[in-house]
Amino acid sequence: MQYRKLGKTGESISAIGLGCMGMSFAYGNAGDFNEEESLKTLELALELGVNFWDTADMYGQGANEILLSKILATKRDKVFLATKFGFRFREDGSTYFDGSPKHLKEACDASLKRLGVDVIDLYYAHRVDDQVPIEETVGAMADLVKAGKVRYLGLSEASAASIRKAYTVHPIAALQSEYSLFTRDVEGEILKTTRELGISLVAYSPLGRGMTTGAITNASTLAEKDFRRTLPRFQEGNFEQNLQTVTALEGFAKEKGITAAQLSLAWLLAQGEDIIPIPGTKRRKYLQDNAAAADVQLSSADLEKINAILKDGIAGARYTEGSLKLVNR
Repeated sequence: MQYRKLGKTGESISAIGLGCMGMSFAYGNAGDFNEEESLKTLELALELGVNFWDTADMYGQGANEILLSKILATKRDKVFLATKFGFRFREDGSTYFDGSPKHLKEACDASLKRLGVDVIDLYYAHRVDDQVPIEETVGAMADLVKAGKVRYLGLSEASAASIRKAYTVHPIAALQSEYSLFTRDVEGEILKTTRELGISLVAYSPLGRGMTTGAITNASTLAEKDFRRTLPRFQEGNFEQNLQTVTALEGFAKEKGITAAQLSLAWLLAQGEDIIPIPGTKRRKYLQDNAAAADVQLSSADLEKINAILKDGIAGARYTEGSLKLVNR
């Protein structure tokens, strides 16, 4: 495994992290989550040198943090642990975002308890609350650092303006935003801002929510409760158009003797040393494939070929209209 520095912290974390959400949430029906396989995947991650793990209190309403606690109980010192706060559930199952100081401090204590740890390495505001000044949210997060409950602070899906405001209150180590061959919103002002301030860009959904792996050839085969069924890119018409792009990427990856997933991750790593993708998986076979992408080197000609394949763009937005209102704000 290759390692990269997290912002200005001096911490070395695996160039390929592990997104743990899918082990407990979003991708599949309730009965599709196999705890035994997930725990074996987490164990293997450490064997492969994947020490940067990402979770959140909303994943399975705390279930994902509890799952990780079973490994952290004996291997806490081997993991650079990131979690997030802010999304809250109503009685009907819908969510809303709460970035208030009162909630985030309660959320942090609850996460520490579920994870079974004394300190969280990287604590993110899962979104920016448009009802609470970001300076107020980050100020309360900074109190957690002073209290020794959190080591470093992060933001997720924040705009360049919000990042700058937050940074005036306390150093920000990482911005976690969706970034992949299919989603390049951060290129431009956001990435320019993080680089100016020395903030790492942690790329979630770096495989286009599984689409750029080539493993999903028919959106109708997704589990009934799989939330990707609601996303515009997976809707009829858009999906078929995007699949043509994926097929071309697969063909190029095959020419290079690698998988489409490895090509996608290697492309992200080639965008700069400050980019750290966190592909999610709940199965060992995919974890090994993803981790090996750290060793793939792409030439400038390779990158040009990939851009040529993507020249016609991607069909459909990355989120529903409601969810889009929560990003880059």
